[in-house]
Amino acid sequence: MKSLIKKLVETAAPSGYEAPVRELIRAEIEPYADEIRVDPMGNLIARKGQGGQKIMLSAHMDEIGVMVTHVDENGFIRFISLGGVNPLTCIGTRVRFLNGQAGVIHMERLDEPGRVPPLEKLFIDVGATSKEQVLLRIGDAGVFETPFLDLGDRLVSKAMDDRIAVAVLVETMRKLSQDGPASPHELYFVFSVQEEVGLRGATTAAFGVDPDLGLAVDVTRTGDTPRSIKMEVALGKGPAIKVRDSGMLADPRVVNWMVQKAEEKNLPYQLEVLEAGTTDARAMQISRAGVPAGCLSIPCRYIHSPSETVDYSDVQNAVDLLVELLKDSIRL
Repeated sequence: MKSLIKKLVETAAPSGYEAPVRELIRAEIEPYADEIRVDPMGNLIARKGQGGQKIMLSAHMDEIGVMVTHVDENGFIRFISLGGVNPLTCIGTRVRFLNGQAGVIHMERLDEPGRVPPLEKLFIDVGATSKEQVLLRIGDAGVFETPFLDLGDRLVSKAMDDRIAVAVLVETMRKLSQDGPASPHELYFVFSVQEEVGLRGATTAAFGVDPDLGLAVDVTRTGDTPRSIKMEVALGKGPAIKVRDSGMLADPRVVNWMVQKAEEKNLPYQLEVLEAGTTDARAMQISRAGVPAGCLSIPCRYIHSPSETVDYSDVQNAVDLLVELLKDSIRL
């Protein structure tokens, strides 16, 4: 899967500008889908199978980024965030805009040194010496520019959130098509837009699909670094089955189904309680009259930074668990 992951994470596609990565994903899944469509919001929706329970699986394909708000007379650029951009991870970081323009983020001198600067104290330097030399317009969007880093068991990128889950869904589609019996369900693989700015794509996709059960696949924080948050999730111990986050309580029946399947197939897993953040599962859960929903999470260090880090075995085990969950009938 590493070549696929590299292609996905190095494609620039911030929230609202997902077209490049959508076309890449479409090319990857065309051999395995019975029907592919793009809805008016921009979500890529692939159906596999017909009849049986309607299962919606969602992984968002957008990433966090920046947007130009002002260019001063000396060519320095002010910006706002697309999604949750932390100023601490920005300083000294390179960015590349969708028109190809590159630059570096830095900050003003602070009146109170040592304090975390707000975004409005940061600027982007594109090498210009005047406003006229800047080849950007107000509203132009960009992303962090850091190459994919393969450390063997550990993989590092600016966009593991949530391209690593996109890779998991693509590989799950492939395995269900090539490596065993077809799923008895009507599966909807949704690659959603604008998750980082408010679960917008999953909200409309869930309304359109109207599933009987919903599963998000997304990253989650870990508690395995020095003096980190107190959280019982670590890299290399398997994908995490979400119990709760700040936006949803996973349906206990869905949690139990996932846990029982992992234990039955002797697959590693962790239980996840995330105190801050949520996923597309929230949007699915409260769609229409309500949907039983859960989330399979990929443990990830340094989320919303230019160096999000995952463990390759967790990714592979996530695929294996999803395949096992989907190839049999489901009774909650």
